[in-house]
Amino acid sequence: MDSALQYARDHADRFVEELKAWLRIPSISTDPEHDAQTRRAADWLAQRLRDAGLKTVDVLETGSAESPGHPVVYAEHHVSDDAPTVLVYGHYDVQPPDPLELWDQDPFEPVEVDGDLVARGAADDKGQAFMHVKAVEAYLQSGDGLPVNLKMMVEGEEENGSVHLAPFIEANRDRLAADVVLVSDTALFAPGVPSIAYGLRGLAYVEVELEGPARDLHSGVYGGGVENPINALARMIADLHDDDHRVTVEGFYDDVRELTDEERAGFRELPFDEARWQEEAGVEATKTEAGYSVLEGTTARPTLDVNGIWGGYTGKGAKTVLPSKATAKISCRLVPDQTPDDITEKLRRHFETHAPETMRLTFRNLHGGHGAIVDTSAPAMQAAAEALEGVFGQRPHFTREGGSIPVVADFKRLLGLDTVLMGFGLDSDAIHSPNERFGLDRFHQGIEASVRFLDAYARQAEDR
Repeated sequence: MDSALQYARDHADRFVEELKAWLRIPSISTDPEHDAQTRRAADWLAQRLRDAGLKTVDVLETGSAESPGHPVVYAEHHVSDDAPTVLVYGHYDVQPPDPLELWDQDPFEPVEVDGDLVARGAADDKGQAFMHVKAVEAYLQSGDGLPVNLKMMVEGEEENGSVHLAPFIEANRDRLAADVVLVSDTALFAPGVPSIAYGLRGLAYVEVELEGPARDLHSGVYGGGVENPINALARMIADLHDDDHRVTVEGFYDDVRELTDEERAGFRELPFDEARWQEEAGVEATKTEAGYSVLEGTTARPTLDVNGIWGGYTGKGAKTVLPSKATAKISCRLVPDQTPDDITEKLRRHFETHAPETMRLTFRNLHGGHGAIVDTSAPAMQAAAEALEGVFGQRPHFTREGGSIPVVADFKRLLGLDTVLMGFGLDSDAIHSPNERFGLDRFHQGIEASVRFLDAYARQAEDR
């Protein structure tokens, strides 16, 4: 391990320049006009993996002729039948950069600003995925030799819902067989505060439409005699929470796994600055479910939020119409043991029950994903804790994250594998936003942590 760590330090500047080259490729998976660039990003990564010394590297197609997907970059390096196998997952696709006018520079021309690398994909997820590529290179090129069997799977559709990933995993069960999955697509709790996520929330995402009259009507002629769909939908949405900010959908909390006393104590021990959090969020006050802290509410409790609502006339000037339709998009963040199918069906029943008789309801299930929770005492989690302690000089906190990474549940469901979420982002990295950034100090810390994790996990396997 020592030689690998020294190799990483000696080649740190080159690693950054290579990452910049990858970030210059606009691999926007959601935009068909960028399909060629997205594939170029996959091919670029495959070549870097070959250069690093991995024995097997393939660019594997996903989807079908009727519904082609972006490829998965797959690599593996077999050391020994007796060594444990680590499967590293990441994604090379990125969010669209819009709105372009809010960037301080070209989003696909990375620049260094105050120690951060600013570019689309810097933190989510090219920078974090590349940490593991460089950790593997450090082992293979330094003479240390990898202490584990390693497999890497880097997809190109994460920002587009990973629509072809679960079928790919299912079709490649034998190829992807491993002992644990390692993912860096999450955040440290705070700058200089190491943490490992042991829980992610799931997601149920739906669209609700109310239709009243067959067309937009003159509000002066028909107002007072025809119910307004926007008014009706607004009432229904207002009733989705009670005064304690609990969701009123029938059965919503039936399967929620309550936080243990130990978990709640862990939340209290975290160095959380609520005033600074409010400032970063741009709010003057918080609003949480009664009985729970802001940290608990944002990471370990289920939520329901309206993500968008529209209807009627929203252009310049006045147009006095009584609209024919009103629509809203609604997302629910789910916790163990809630499931997206169950919550979606409960949402459907709730809206059908409460829709006015004067309206026609259309309910659409857009997509969803399962949450995940991992035993913090598992050997791989303890190896990650040892790795981060070696980097930061302090034992990391185990935390839960409010976001969703659906593939983590897929790994458990399809391969029976738990996932170590060892991320190095920060909530302030502006992922999905203009001026996305990734601290170069964290990039190098992530490479070192990856080197240390592989060593610690191999030693733990020998002891078992």
